[in-house]
Amino acid sequence: MKLYTSDKKESLSSWWLRFRLNHWPCLWCTGGKIQFISSDMRELHVSLKKNLRTLNRVGTIYGGSIYSSVDPYYMLMMMWILGPDYVVWDKAAKVKFVRPILDKVKIRFLITEELIEKTKQDILEKGEIVFDLPAKYEDEEGAVYATFEKTIYAASKEFYEKKLASKNMVSAFKPSKRS
Repeated sequence: MKLYTSDKKESLSSWWLRFRLNHWPCLWCTGGKIQFISSDMRELHVSLKKNLRTLNRVGTIYGGSIYSSVDPYYMLMMMWILGPDYVVWDKAAKVKFVRPILDKVKIRFLITEELIEKTKQDILEKGEIVFDLPAKYEDEEGAVYATFEKTIYAASKEFYEKKLASKNMVSAFKPSKRS
C-alpha cells in the first residue's frame, strides 16, 4: 500500500523483501512498518503508529521508536542500488522532534537518479563520498512531526579495502584471521 503518490511499482521481489524486513525482529520492534518498496529500490514508504511497542510514559510515540523506525533505510537502499562493488555505511544522523506523535505518521525515502549518478561520479573521481539525505515524518494532512538528516558514506570496495589496509584495520567484508 503506497502512502504517497508515486509512479513507481512494487515487484514480487520488492514485495518479498518488504515482507522479510517487516518481520526482521530489529525492525519489527521499532513499531514502524514498511508499506511500499519500489522495484528499483529507489523509493520506500514507512508508517508508524501508536501501539504497545511504541507507547511512551506520557502517551505519545517514544522518541527511540521514531528514530529507529527510519534508521536503516537510506543505507540499505544505497547498498541495493550501488551493488556489491561499493561499500555503504551510515555515518551520522540528525533528528529534530517537531511535535509529539499521537496517532499515525508516514515517511518517504526517495533516492533520485541524479543522486545515484553524482554518487557514482564522485566515487569514480575521489574513491569515496559522504552526503546527507533528508526525510520527515508527517501525517495525512502534511503536518510535520519529526525531521531527519542521514549522513551516508559510500566508496568503491577497492578504495575502502585499501583505506582499511593503510590504517591496519580489519575489513567488515573479510573474516579476521585468528591465531
